[in-house]
Amino acid sequence: MAAVARRTVLAILRGKSGFHGKPRPFSSCCVLGQKFNMPPSGNDLPRPGGIASMMRLPVQNDTQGLDACFVGIPLDIGTSNRSGTRFGPRQIRTESVMLRPYNNWTGAAPFDSLQVADIGDVFINMYDLKDAVKKIREAYTKIVANGCKPLTLGGDHTLTYPILQAIKDKYGPVGLVHVDAHADTSDMQLGEKVTHGTPFRRAVEDGLLDCPRVVQIGLRGTGYTSADYGWSRQQGFRVVQAEEVWYKSLAPLMEEVRAQMGDGPVYLSFDIDSLDPAYAPGTGTPEIGGLTSHQGLEIIRGCRGLNLVGCDLVEVSPPYDPSGNTALTAANLLFEMLCVLPGVQYRRG
Repeated sequence: MAAVARRTVLAILRGKSGFHGKPRPFSSCCVLGQKFNMPPSGNDLPRPGGIASMMRLPVQNDTQGLDACFVGIPLDIGTSNRSGTRFGPRQIRTESVMLRPYNNWTGAAPFDSLQVADIGDVFINMYDLKDAVKKIREAYTKIVANGCKPLTLGGDHTLTYPILQAIKDKYGPVGLVHVDAHADTSDMQLGEKVTHGTPFRRAVEDGLLDCPRVVQIGLRGTGYTSADYGWSRQQGFRVVQAEEVWYKSLAPLMEEVRAQMGDGPVYLSFDIDSLDPAYAPGTGTPEIGGLTSHQGLEIIRGCRGLNLVGCDLVEVSPPYDPSGNTALTAANLLFEMLCVLPGVQYRRG
């Protein structure tokens, strides 16, 4: 059985089928003579089959020839409450089998114009957070070197700090669309400077952000002081608390955000706990009164036209997500991020 399993995996990785006698699971789209990777249809490859890559896309070891890539960071040693986000990337990939290659509302057809693949997970030290952060920065320096846009599957929010370090080395200080229940601007947590609650304080200190071009959306919950978001505002961030957008469409807000971001490089960081626990219970620090899944879609779709240089979706904790709905939501939001990257073609049927 082991030998059969090995032969099956090798056949899939070579572009053949995981089911004997069937067509290969990876399809391609040809536009003006250029071939792009295309996720396989559920009619060509049963959804429970194939390799567990994001959208069952081809897997490669680096970003050579890629415009964008999905990459996982199985990190949870920076968490302050419930752990389990180390399993987030794997579960998001599992739930992504439900995704199809075209966005039937916006008309986005990312696989008709971008070369996309899954490049696997970043190797991290599971026992030393500082070393893990170092390894993430080193990995992303290579990932973005050729201009490839990383779409990161997290993993706890600590990971955004080293990603922004690598992004800054490539593009300079960036604007930031930060969607979260928490500001993540603490100075220290239990004596530690680097945790999932401190990435954007460290990012400001390191000059990674263009502070007038930073917006934080969805902040809420109880606080340690009456001015928990004061530090963000002092840096020039725009802070949009969740209560400000209850019962509202976020399309008008995102029009303002696009004007705020301008033409400069922008990074999008989306913490799944920005959504109300009714939509995304599988996370480590849930807060009631959050954004709806519809508002999450509006935020990401509202980033169309921005000069996005990378995105992440963090804090999915499968042990607290027995239905899989949190990971399913995360997979859909990552696809929406892909749909708004520069260079994506839009089509109408």
